[in-house]
Amino acid sequence: MSAQPKILLIVTQDTKEAEGRFIRREIEAAGCTVVHLDPSIRRDVGGAEIGPEAIAAAAGRTMDEVRAFGHEGECLAVMIEGATKLAAEAHARDGFSGVLAIGGSMGTSLAGAVLQKLPYGLPKLIVSTMASGFTAPYVGNKDIAMLNAVTDIAGLNSISREVFRNAAWGIAGMAKGYVPAGASEKPLILVGTLGTTETASRRIRETLEGEGYEVMVFHTSGAGGPSMDAIAAERDVAVVLDLSWTEIVDQIFGGLLAGGPDRGKAALARGIPVIFAPGNIDFIVGGPLESAEKQFPGKRYHVHNPALTAVRTDPPDLRRIADHMAGLVRDVAGPVRFFVPLRGFSSHDSPQGHLHDPSMPGPFAEYLRSVLPAKVPLDVLDAHFNDSEFTDAIIAAVHEYARVPA
Repeated sequence: MSAQPKILLIVTQDTKEAEGRFIRREIEAAGCTVVHLDPSIRRDVGGAEIGPEAIAAAAGRTMDEVRAFGHEGECLAVMIEGATKLAAEAHARDGFSGVLAIGGSMGTSLAGAVLQKLPYGLPKLIVSTMASGFTAPYVGNKDIAMLNAVTDIAGLNSISREVFRNAAWGIAGMAKGYVPAGASEKPLILVGTLGTTETASRRIRETLEGEGYEVMVFHTSGAGGPSMDAIAAERDVAVVLDLSWTEIVDQIFGGLLAGGPDRGKAALARGIPVIFAPGNIDFIVGGPLESAEKQFPGKRYHVHNPALTAVRTDPPDLRRIADHMAGLVRDVAGPVRFFVPLRGFSSHDSPQGHLHDPSMPGPFAEYLRSVLPAKVPLDVLDAHFNDSEFTDAIIAAVHEYARVPA
């Protein structure tokens, strides 16, 4: 076997043959071995280690059957299924040190789907005409880098050559430095937070790390919470600390940082112990002030920055949040516990903050207790979310659910 790092190259040669060959030469010149996965639909140019027929066969089809669909979406779905399966098998067999893909909207959709199924840490790069716009569907919750193609991926020119060369040598450099991380022997704790509850999450993280836990912190700004859920769905996790509900609040009320309808469900579904605390439920995240005032009229507002406005939640809003959380845990069999602070939900909801209302936490705690299943413990503390008394109570609960190996 070659001692050179192996890079999976995903390029459709039926439309991008010259570009694919150029990138392959550059990767090889950088001292890496290329395994080319070619999910072409129109024709099979040949020369790829993993060609179109093999990809279609992995999805239970032939290329003649795929082409007969006459619908680009249906064709793409088959090639995504086959390519994802073969890429995972090839990585398990050959041990890739990096993945590079190029494409327009269709090629990027396929590449994104494939790369999202590969392990965290493995270098992943997509050169795309879509990279300067909305990239969330292609990146998902994985560590995927995207490089703007600038020009269309249609032939080689003085700009595209430089972009492709940079991508090739960039992935080669990452591949040469790539060392797969072994699984940590430390119990893994996942923590959701935002800047307004960072004081609490930092104390929790530093304490637990000092006690021998591995702690991963996720910024709940729309992608962080779903990423935390994705980790909970696939890794051996000791406890999840879901301490920032921003994405849940925004999902309910149409805020900017909505985390999707499944936010918070992954750990519960696997029976992982989950500790919930209502960090940041004092506000919905709106856009610029004028936009936020139109979307959420009659509220209190705090301009966080020119693009984001924190919109104060009121008692009916808090009851809706409580109802949602109660529904989330109603049929859960695994350990679940709630903590509620009586002196504020975030730094905005503090005497020094701009949205403070001390009349809100008490009624919220009472209502939450009334709607939670009787089997779910609720601890109410006379402290602010960022106070040490509150975080120490959460740390003590972690100790009940997880133990550091001797």
